[in-house]
Amino acid sequence: MEADYIIIGSGSAGSAMAYRLTEDGKHSVIVVEAGGTDAGPFIQMPGALSYPMNMKRYDWGYQSEPEPHLGGRRLATPRGHVIGGSSSINGMVYVRGHARDYDHWAESGAAGWAYADVLPYFKRLENWHDGGHGGDPSWRGKSGPLHVTRGKRDNPLFHAFVEAGKQAGFEITPDYNGEKQEGFGPMEQTVWKGRRWSTANAYLKPALKRQNCTLVRAFARRVVVENGRVTGVEIERGGQVETLTARNEVIVAASSINTPKILLLSGIGPAAQLAEHGIDMVANRPGVGENLQDHLELYIQQASTQPITLYKYWNLFGKAWVGALWLLTKNGPGASNQFESAAFLRSKPGVDYPDIQYHFLPIAVRYDGKAAAEGHGFQAHVGPMRSPSRGSVTLRSSDPKQPPKIVFNYMSHEQDWSDFRHCIRLTREVFGQAAFDPYRGKEIQPGASLQSDEELNGFIREHAESAYHPCGTARMGRADDPMAVVDPECRVIGVEGLRVADSSIFPRITNGNLNAPSILVGEKASDHILGRTPLPPENSEPWINPRWQTSDR
Repeated sequence: MEADYIIIGSGSAGSAMAYRLTEDGKHSVIVVEAGGTDAGPFIQMPGALSYPMNMKRYDWGYQSEPEPHLGGRRLATPRGHVIGGSSSINGMVYVRGHARDYDHWAESGAAGWAYADVLPYFKRLENWHDGGHGGDPSWRGKSGPLHVTRGKRDNPLFHAFVEAGKQAGFEITPDYNGEKQEGFGPMEQTVWKGRRWSTANAYLKPALKRQNCTLVRAFARRVVVENGRVTGVEIERGGQVETLTARNEVIVAASSINTPKILLLSGIGPAAQLAEHGIDMVANRPGVGENLQDHLELYIQQASTQPITLYKYWNLFGKAWVGALWLLTKNGPGASNQFESAAFLRSKPGVDYPDIQYHFLPIAVRYDGKAAAEGHGFQAHVGPMRSPSRGSVTLRSSDPKQPPKIVFNYMSHEQDWSDFRHCIRLTREVFGQAAFDPYRGKEIQPGASLQSDEELNGFIREHAESAYHPCGTARMGRADDPMAVVDPECRVIGVEGLRVADSSIFPRITNGNLNAPSILVGEKASDHILGRTPLPPENSEPWINPRWQTSDR
């Protein structure tokens, strides 16, 4: 089999590229995906989001090595092993990231990726519906493939959270994806007509209806390099190893965990590591697998004195009712991811744009679906957005079937600890406002008895969880930067005919969930691959708090 372009991975960026590269009908594309179908209620029902992430069928099942600063805990590192990749198993939260995040990318060598450059691509990919909750239409897209909606916010707790933020002196924002990210307000989700709007639904399925787009269900072992040029992809399916030929280019979009693995197995990476595993070197790129970043978060849980939380469905009958209602009507609690209020805050004076994110949820529950024994409660997921800690993805062996070795090196700086303690105390301050008076019971976790730095550190060590935002392992930079892996057009430096386009290329993590920025990468990379002039920059200035030098609010 051969095609003009081969894309490895059908996830957030891969599906977007499949759609854009086949749009004009001039080029043929093969998408290689190791995972299976996304049909079935667990993936398509937003309210069931804790299931696919914990199902072997849909997840690569990776976990970190024992994390030295988290008491040796191994943290789950889910990555989608299914059509749509991680966009089919994620929490469906839609956050572009702050304008300053992209300006930082450009300053660190990713020319052409400043906010002015990426804003038109965000508009191109979005089909935004404000649902009558206000927003920022001039900053948003109305005709893209990706539907972005807002939950109904029927539960009074969603409004109590925003009101409490206001009472604590923080900003309110009608649209954190518009001009003003900072503040409390409604959260956005990739849900459409009550269904998960993954990139499989938004981009891949429409692309596959075209003659020039083919999906190959197979495990990508490595890219094939001949005389310094990539000519195809070695795949395994049905126990047979075969090679797919790319006439123009191969684009690796296999996630920040699997992309560096494929590059390393193909001889692209740090010379010493390749030699250690007996892999012939094609290009010595020391940055492959380095610069791994993620967001950690804590779940701060408070009991609710009123039985208004989702806990009322947390039993066999309740879950059956929610499921049946959703199957029949695509309505009810199952039609939302339940993250319907959010906040983006600055941790201290002198920080010019938000570095703390909140997701608010009207139930006290863990990502793995275990509810708090106390019954009715609510929680905030909170965490710092710009940790200085960096980790790596390396090979365990030269066998492609072996999972890679993942070390995040979480909490390796003193700043991580002080930032997290601040997040806990800040959440207590918000939950302590008058808006929560009618609902506030006891603090479930950490628990009111934990107050000192030492006690909070112990709680953090034991309970910090990944927000599942790994990125950065093949970072973009100037072609002469020894630690950069791709140039600003996503071309792998030192190898012809190969690009990387997924969250691996982020120079630094953006301040929010990574689905939207990953789709952005697929959209923008498509124009580079096709040799098109990028969309003209838009000089919309983001709102920066006029008090940023003197206050955190």
